[in-house]
Amino acid sequence: MYQSHAERRRRLMLQMGEGIAILPTAPEAVRNADNHYPYRADSHFLYLTGFAEPEAVLVLDAALGKSILFCREKNIEREVWEGFRFGPDGAREAFGFDEAYPLAELDLRLPDLLSGQKALWWNVGRDAAFDVRVNGWLESVRQRYRSGEQPPALYHDLRWPLDEMRMVKDAGECAMLRRAGQVSAQGHLQAMRTTRPGMMEYQVEAEILHTFIRHGARYPAYESIVAGGANACTLHYAANNARLNDGELLLIDAGCELNGYAGDITRTIPVNGKFSAAQRDVYEIVLAAELAGIAAVKPDALWNAPGDAALKVLVQGMLDLQLLSGTVDGVIESGAFRQFYMHGIGHMIGLDVHDVGQRKLGGQWRSYQPGMCTTIEPGLYIRPADNVPAALHNIGIRIEDDVLVTADGREVYTADVPKEIDEIEILMQGV
Repeated sequence: MYQSHAERRRRLMLQMGEGIAILPTAPEAVRNADNHYPYRADSHFLYLTGFAEPEAVLVLDAALGKSILFCREKNIEREVWEGFRFGPDGAREAFGFDEAYPLAELDLRLPDLLSGQKALWWNVGRDAAFDVRVNGWLESVRQRYRSGEQPPALYHDLRWPLDEMRMVKDAGECAMLRRAGQVSAQGHLQAMRTTRPGMMEYQVEAEILHTFIRHGARYPAYESIVAGGANACTLHYAANNARLNDGELLLIDAGCELNGYAGDITRTIPVNGKFSAAQRDVYEIVLAAELAGIAAVKPDALWNAPGDAALKVLVQGMLDLQLLSGTVDGVIESGAFRQFYMHGIGHMIGLDVHDVGQRKLGGQWRSYQPGMCTTIEPGLYIRPADNVPAALHNIGIRIEDDVLVTADGREVYTADVPKEIDEIEILMQGV
């Protein structure tokens, strides 16, 4: 089951060439008193190990091609209270590590592992407390100079090669992302079926979260946005506590997390199941922009191509709605469009909903490659203003899908949720 994780460790060590890498998982976080937040492993750590327990450290020795895990020991008494633990022996066998030791031995063993290494790779500056521990291990090696021992002379940030690796998903990751997209889609479908005037935003959110959990996704990938009426013009609205009114729109931005992988879908629907004329006009512009952005996702296309394609459609729409005046090129050059569209076209998605990876290299846009995964999410957010017709006040619309780059184009794996106006209205009205 975890052969892909072992292969990733092997690939990373080949890129390192020499030296040793140290990667801790995320610490547990206290919510209040003795109550913790639900635990989520560090994404880089999860990518390389598949090991989801807290209190663990991965060590990779590139010269020997060896992976070593430090983790919590088996403890039957604690397991009675907190649940199963693999322990070092169980983790080594289940996850394919070459060696595994109790976490309590980390301080004892790390100086020996660091001694004589040419380079040290770790997430420099990510965790100040862990940096102190690393410096302590290095100082322990320095104190052995009379015995001829030396610590690594070169330090490298481990995030750079890992970020690059994670940009291109392997077959197992693609399958998990598709499943996360499918479960996320089910949540949106349930919201469309149940939304009615008079409901509270949090009641719609409850329908979504219930659907996620019912399909095996215990947690959302991020805080769900369920924004009715004017709330949809706040990009990261998260209060979700207002009443849904007849004649208004509802913007829902929600996705599940499944085995660490994120889904991310946005749909905008009429609370009463029927778009008004003004809502239709704005919606059709955003939908056309999204379709133009999706069409621009393909192998060897530059990363900015979807954003450029969608922006031209959005700006032409702003001109058609008489929100702005001038020409498409002139509005884009001036930046006047930002009154109604103030974010980018999307982001990479994977183990993090806003996934890692550089969109530019050497100041130049990089190109899409098969296995990369991105969201496409244009929007229009029309707040009341002197230059805005009254019929368009407080209309906020965003449409978002997750798109996987394939060898011959793209795969929109969140397409189970309708986004054409007629399809949405039919579903919501139960026709």
